[in-house]
Amino acid sequence: MSAQQVLFDAPGPKGKRRILLGNIAGVLLVVGLLAFVVVALAGQGQFAAAKWTPFLEWRTWEFFILPGLLSTLKAAAVAVVTSIAFGLLFGVGRLSHIAPIRWFAGLVVEFLRAVPVLLMMIFLWLALSQVPFIEDPIFVSVVTALTLYNGSVIAELVRSGVHGLPKGQREAAMAIGMTPGKSLRSVEIPQALVAMLPAMVSQFVVILKDSALGYIIGYAELLQYSRRLGVGEGNLLQSLLIAAFIFILINFILSSVANRLSTLLSFRTGRKVKKTEDPELAAAAPVP
Repeated sequence: MSAQQVLFDAPGPKGKRRILLGNIAGVLLVVGLLAFVVVALAGQGQFAAAKWTPFLEWRTWEFFILPGLLSTLKAAAVAVVTSIAFGLLFGVGRLSHIAPIRWFAGLVVEFLRAVPVLLMMIFLWLALSQVPFIEDPIFVSVVTALTLYNGSVIAELVRSGVHGLPKGQREAAMAIGMTPGKSLRSVEIPQALVAMLPAMVSQFVVILKDSALGYIIGYAELLQYSRRLGVGEGNLLQSLLIAAFIFILINFILSSVANRLSTLLSFRTGRKVKKTEDPELAAAAPVP
């Protein structure tokens, strides 16, 4: 008997008919809304060939799509590296045996997780714009905001991963003469990182998507370039759709990597490694 059957009563014949009718009604509603949108867009000429032909020209990709994509990947790549460093540092801090360090790390992580990324970007941009020796305050603000938020989430992943390990791991390390600190660094954290790797890759997807928020403070990333292209060519909707497709494609690749890692680590650890779409939920849940 599955956990779902334990938690919820299995529907009877009447319940199954209601669920089926509800699903059919939901599908018909979605299809009807899509048909309405398509007909409305067709009536406005949004499917005309002239709206899409600019994307068949190399100059469109050379001066708009590729520069924007490179800016997006640049901010995301830097933020991924710095988020991992931040997450490991504060994740270890939350596991420290020294109470003041553990309390300080916990306070910083909980505070940063509670502040929206967009607000961080705006506040950092307002502050860093006043610092004369920072050449590109917009880029620094975007990367710093992504680092602080996602690094705090990764710190929680590290903490929950270590707490989810069997107690025998620490006991075995202590039995061969390791100190609690060395056991944490040499035995527990490496194993926790392996178990939490799929969830961390999923967090990288969040970093990539959140980099588009830099558009609000003027960071010239893919969304910003797409908007400029759409305004210039008169095909704003088509430009945003192309940008959305590129985001979906990259996120699909990263999600596939996470799934692949989950499968590989299941063989390595001898147990199922769960992939989660929301790493914050994974941080709150114990590792199986």
